[in-house]
Amino acid sequence: MKVVVAGATGFLGRPLVHTLLAEGHDVVVLSRKQRSGNPPVRTVEWTPDGTPGPWATEIDGADAVVNLAGEPIAAQRWTTLQKRRIRDSRVLATRSIVEAFGQAARRPPVLVSGSAVGYYGPLDNEIVTEEQPAGTDFLAEVADLWETEAARAAGERTRVVCVRTGIVLERDGGALPKMLPPFWFGAGGPLGAGKQYWPWIHRKDWIGLVRFALTTDSVRGPLNATAPNPVTNAEFARTLGKVIRRPALLPTPAFALKLILGEMADALLLSGQRAVPLKACQLGFRFSFETLDDALRAIFH
Repeated sequence: MKVVVAGATGFLGRPLVHTLLAEGHDVVVLSRKQRSGNPPVRTVEWTPDGTPGPWATEIDGADAVVNLAGEPIAAQRWTTLQKRRIRDSRVLATRSIVEAFGQAARRPPVLVSGSAVGYYGPLDNEIVTEEQPAGTDFLAEVADLWETEAARAAGERTRVVCVRTGIVLERDGGALPKMLPPFWFGAGGPLGAGKQYWPWIHRKDWIGLVRFALTTDSVRGPLNATAPNPVTNAEFARTLGKVIRRPALLPTPAFALKLILGEMADALLLSGQRAVPLKACQLGFRFSFETLDDALRAIFH
């Protein structure tokens, strides 16, 4: 299977590409910079500005496209300029890919496009499935626009899956390494009140869900990429502390996080969603890590 991947160098894209290669697929990476000396991955330079370019010939006749391109959400404090970068990088990259679908003589049968559980906005303890409407805060707006662009590729010959990703756990990147320093120094604990739900997923299961979406014809539309058992932030801190054998008793005050991170603190740390993978479970996907304890023990032991 020929799979074209945009956003292939990050915490999620890189191991996904390695998995696809290990399975024998022909992988083509769309990158802002031409890269060489990395067979068997073929890299094609692209400019994700909302229009197709010469790279679009790779889309024509491909068996699948995975779009993970976008500015990192938590790379820096959310200024007006940074928020525009976060939004535009996702919308324009997706628009470029969709336009390439439109001009392809042989449209790929599936587009798996990134999204996030932030689509739902900050919620309390209600269980959230893929049927929940979009929220109204910044991250919800971004995810809604992102998915709307991707959905334009859907048609009789193409299904579109929008992977609404939660907090992906692995030791070499993502959110988890940033959580660890306070625990190592004995100062770990919940963030704010700790009652906010954190919809987590082990990276192995995230990769498995993307592969499932690529190969299962019945998967289409939004797909929650979260484990079946989301936990509150307080429970997350307790479990992490137990697994790494460090105390998890000292809460970080909400005001301190807001002072340091501004608007980003509320959106990423002090609120959340009790999102569950209803569609994946109904369609028969099996998670390797259903509980947080199992996931963290696999990572640290």
